Amino acid sequence: MAGLILKEDIAAVRDASRIEEIVGERVALRPAGVDSLKGLCPFHDERTPSFHVRPSQGFWHCFGCGEGGDVISFVQKVDSLSFTEAVEALALKAGITLRYEAAGSGTLRREEPGRRQRLLDAHRVAEEFYQAQLTSPEAHLGRQFLGRRGFDEAMCRHFGIGYSPASWDALTRHLRSKGFTDQEIETAGLATRGNRGLYDRFRGRLMWPIRDITGATVGFGARRLNDEDKESPKYLNTPETPIYHKSQVLYGLDLAKKEITQGRKVVIVEGYTDVMAAHAAGVGCAVATCGTAFGEEHVKIVRRLLGDTADSAAGVVLSNGKTHGGEVIFTFDGDAAGQKAALRAFDMDQNFAAQTFVAVEPHGMDPCELRMAQGERAVVELVNSRTPLFEFVIRSVLRQLDLRTAEGRVKALRAAAPVVARIRDRALQREYTRSLAGWIGMDISEVARAVRSSGNSRPAPNGRGATPEASAPMPARRGPEDPVSKIERQALEALVQYPMYVVGSGFEELGGEAFSVPSYRAVHDAIRAAGGLDAFIKLFRQAEEHFGKGEKAVQAATRAFVDDVRELMIPEVAAVLMELAVAPLPQDREDQLRAYCRGAMGAMVRLDVTRRLADANANLQRLSEDDPQYTQAFRELMRLEEVRRRFTERAQ
Repeated sequence: MAGLILKEDIAAVRDASRIEEIVGERVALRPAGVDSLKGLCPFHDERTPSFHVRPSQGFWHCFGCGEGGDVISFVQKVDSLSFTEAVEALALKAGITLRYEAAGSGTLRREEPGRRQRLLDAHRVAEEFYQAQLTSPEAHLGRQFLGRRGFDEAMCRHFGIGYSPASWDALTRHLRSKGFTDQEIETAGLATRGNRGLYDRFRGRLMWPIRDITGATVGFGARRLNDEDKESPKYLNTPETPIYHKSQVLYGLDLAKKEITQGRKVVIVEGYTDVMAAHAAGVGCAVATCGTAFGEEHVKIVRRLLGDTADSAAGVVLSNGKTHGGEVIFTFDGDAAGQKAALRAFDMDQNFAAQTFVAVEPHGMDPCELRMAQGERAVVELVNSRTPLFEFVIRSVLRQLDLRTAEGRVKALRAAAPVVARIRDRALQREYTRSLAGWIGMDISEVARAVRSSGNSRPAPNGRGATPEASAPMPARRGPEDPVSKIERQALEALVQYPMYVVGSGFEELGGEAFSVPSYRAVHDAIRAAGGLDAFIKLFRQAEEHFGKGEKAVQAATRAFVDDVRELMIPEVAAVLMELAVAPLPQDREDQLRAYCRGAMGAMVRLDVTRRLADANANLQRLSEDDPQYTQAFRELMRLEEVRRRFTERAQ
């Protein structure tokens, strides 16, 4: 069994991994004040962003679901990894070689990746193998296939396209030569076990590497080149494995994520070559599903990248042709299968705040065919010719009926009214009720009655998107914060986020009894147990020796200080610490932060001293001057008066 990773190596990985970049690969982050970013939480459904990241601190926290931590815990949770696997994944990304302490021996071993990393490495080696095979004489049919579709060598390299030899075990033998076991090769989905042992899963096919959002290859999509071979499937994908789940992967997302985030637009196409054609035409936000329908997990991925927040004006098409908020465009074939796919997308639309559209080429061509026939400009024009999804679905229903007859119009009403009733946005439902009345030539009141009587209408009171019962439950709102707990919270936020600024500002005067909120007292006690601000100063001196004088040393010491405090806490209190560590401060001017932090701590000290003075006065009132304890009580009262005077003068 692998030993523990050395603590200093874990710290090195944490310091080398910029949390805003790691989180930003999964979540569209936008500025939220000084050293604060926010976006939609990847761990629960929400309409408005409550997920905050503090780059300088290296922490994240969601104020909606309460999850939080550092960059390692984020990778753990978002990729369902163990702590060791998350550290190994970040170490690989940062180019850091990890050292392990062998269990019970005290000796060190060099990097020994966990199972996930071994599977990723096997896919990386397989991808390199397939790419090399694309230039072989055997792959001439594959090169012809790509050439006929207008994909040159540079485009093939960009997408990592390769070729799997027709041999039964060419890849298996290659992976064995690189040190991979048969169990690892089979678990990765790269080979299948038969009566005579392992044989390659992919043989004689063009290979598209399927990458996760970080760019790591987790599977392959393979196309048959011999169309006369009807016994094998035309397309064959990697099966479900520990690292590949088709419902959670979108082909091309690693290449498209930046444009999706910046442009707040995504185009969903149906195949690998369609993604390539769209990107070649300049539509760099195109992605595709991998052998499965566009589903709820895909919706979550897209929403996070779009920053798809609740907005009453989301989806409104402006006069310049652009939309307010995000934009999701599906491309479907114009045949029955395409209409069926549009109906599935209709259900998915209810989960978006952004407007959803459909782009269908009149002659039924997909983006790849359209590029071949009419050039790249035609692909761009197809995307720009989008139709709102609701309109497309309703008109698809109406096209199946003869609206020239009374019988046809009645049938059209009965068929289309339930579709309109399924639109959960009440205002949008009313508008499409009016449109439907015009399209079928019937009185609007009669159409409205048909929509209401369908029994399927569940308008969402909070705008477009899922109804409350369909979306994830949100935590109950807190009541108004009383002034005392607000002062306690602000003081701890200042200390946890900027300990350098509060050194010497009075924290040493505070005991645990100063805090009335139990969770805040627990945070205070953990800070004291970790050594308080003296421990922070010690960490800061060590950071200066490593990084030199400057902001980097302060940030490294702050992260280490909070980590040390968190290690002393139970999970429930650690969550409170993370909330304090990422909470936006009311001061948004960086040059005023120091004064704000010292002022927040000073206010806490004055509050505590005022309370203690009242107690000391009451105690003195109960004692006579002859009481042996009177002198000691009087001296304590004078000391507290001096402390109050000192901190009152500081505040002026």
